[in-house]
Amino acid sequence: MSTDLALLRLLQLASPGLPVGGFTYSQGLEWAVEAGWVKDTDGFAAWQREQIQDTLAYLDWPVLVRLYNACLASDAQAYAHWCQFLLANRETAELRLEEQQRGAALARLLDGWQLAQVPAWRDSLGLTQLGGMAWLAVHWAIPLRQLAMGYGFAWLEGAVMAGVKLVPFGQQAAQTLLHALSNDLPEAFDHALTLGDDQLGGGLPLLAIASSRHETQYTRLFRS
Repeated sequence: MSTDLALLRLLQLASPGLPVGGFTYSQGLEWAVEAGWVKDTDGFAAWQREQIQDTLAYLDWPVLVRLYNACLASDAQAYAHWCQFLLANRETAELRLEEQQRGAALARLLDGWQLAQVPAWRDSLGLTQLGGMAWLAVHWAIPLRQLAMGYGFAWLEGAVMAGVKLVPFGQQAAQTLLHALSNDLPEAFDHALTLGDDQLGGGLPLLAIASSRHETQYTRLFRS
């Protein structure tokens, strides 16, 4: 595949229009706002930076690297292991369900595209969104670093758009936040590349509490 097509496929995977349901989740932000933990743009930026430095740098991205390498090697056992590892490290039932629902949606897209060379272990592709993205990136010859930046930016954009509705703040503030927070992504990914297997795993207690408490809210805009 040409580099132009690889870039276009990455933009498609990172698009908020990709029908995996990303816009329906706040990942605990809705409760954090109600509880007063996030009150304004500064509070939102701090909330997201913690997730970049912990969840992205110590869990999502290192696992993505391992899933990508497993796909390159056609190693079904390693692929399944890291998908299960990711789910085990989603700290609440809500976060695990979100990951599984996104993965299943991406697998349905893959079926609809009727791609050639889908591996015999295709069922594992629906376990997690990260797993599906890793396989598609290898299939489409998307470089690992570009895949990671695309995934990170898509995650960050989804969070900012949730913040627009919940904190709330306007579109100008949203773009300013997106510009500022995205500056943290390259360095965080560089750190993720240095981690050994025994160093992986995120842990943000307030995020876990916010995710768990979301279902108790009287009214909700988001699913988690």
